[in-house]
Amino acid sequence: MISSKYTIRELNQATLLKTIIEKKEVFRAELAAATGLNKASVSDITKKLLDDQLIVETRVGDASTAGGRKPIMLTFNPQSATALSFDIGYNYLEGMLSYIDGTVLSSISKRRISIDATNVFDHIQESIHQLIRDLPETPHGIVGMTIGIHGVVFEDHPIFTPYYDLHKIDLQKELADHYDFPIYLHNEANLAALGEYTFSSHYQNLVSISIHSGIGCGIVASGKLQVGKHGKAGELGHSILYPDGRPCPCGNSGCLEQYASNKAVYEEFARLKGLDYVNSDILTDYVKKGDTDATALLKKNAALLSIGINNIIMMYDPDVIVINSKLYEKNPQMIEQIHANLTSQFTKDILVRNTRLKGNAILYGALAVTAQHFLNIRKLKLGKEK
Repeated sequence: MISSKYTIRELNQATLLKTIIEKKEVFRAELAAATGLNKASVSDITKKLLDDQLIVETRVGDASTAGGRKPIMLTFNPQSATALSFDIGYNYLEGMLSYIDGTVLSSISKRRISIDATNVFDHIQESIHQLIRDLPETPHGIVGMTIGIHGVVFEDHPIFTPYYDLHKIDLQKELADHYDFPIYLHNEANLAALGEYTFSSHYQNLVSISIHSGIGCGIVASGKLQVGKHGKAGELGHSILYPDGRPCPCGNSGCLEQYASNKAVYEEFARLKGLDYVNSDILTDYVKKGDTDATALLKKNAALLSIGINNIIMMYDPDVIVINSKLYEKNPQMIEQIHANLTSQFTKDILVRNTRLKGNAILYGALAVTAQHFLNIRKLKLGKEK
């Protein structure tokens, strides 16, 4: 990692800060015992962290049974910095300004829009302007912006975006020419997995499946995001479900996402009912009214997705599979249907659940990227463990 004014430079500093974040509240002698650093080093480093306002002294603790001075407790300063996070699909934009601990300050949502290479910069710039309108003053200001892209992203550059053309521009450079904070671009499914890891789970091994226009999965193994040599790891939607099936923009035929993505489900239901537009709310309303077409379509979707989930479990053996989909969130019975389809001795006991981040896993994953770079901490845990 390249040190900069947005990065905590010194390794021992980062180690100490990570311990403070994990323990929530701790005194200096505990830090020395937990990190193996001597008391003089701990004292010097905590002074630097206090000067940088990354930690604060909160209260006087209890004295030990041997007596002596009462310790002063230390905790992470969640308002030390802010970050911008975006999730940009082919027909929507979600944005968030938050403190570095995930506390949301403002958010923006644009739906039923068309995103492409000619207008994405303007949409982002306009959204940033709205998000930072009431930007609070913090010791370090905005320390980064991370953007989730629906496609393959390698070293901050989209290289394959099947449902819009963002691979045709150097979006990071365009943004960097206008903003002086670090800018990161990542695959949205990878961000969703990192969001789950950082803010909603105590597990070190998980897979998060994001279902939108396509189907992607983020893979976290031993606390590290697995992106592959060329950024293509986790492209579950482009595994082949039906040989010689429907053509896919990737060049294959019969890919899973051509049958089981949210986009595919909505388009199929629209054809069945003669509707111009379908989303998760519309389809869920039909299900609640007992519409047999809607009910059958959801059951079919869960069955097809279960095939992909079975394959992912066989390859990665995770602790948990997290589903990140508005359709599944609004129809939790689909999770039960997935469990019913996972019948092999290898898969039947795997935990499959909906995201606990209420559709914001990508945004929280984006924040996690910025926080990891700023604090120089990998395997960062900021949320409540569940």
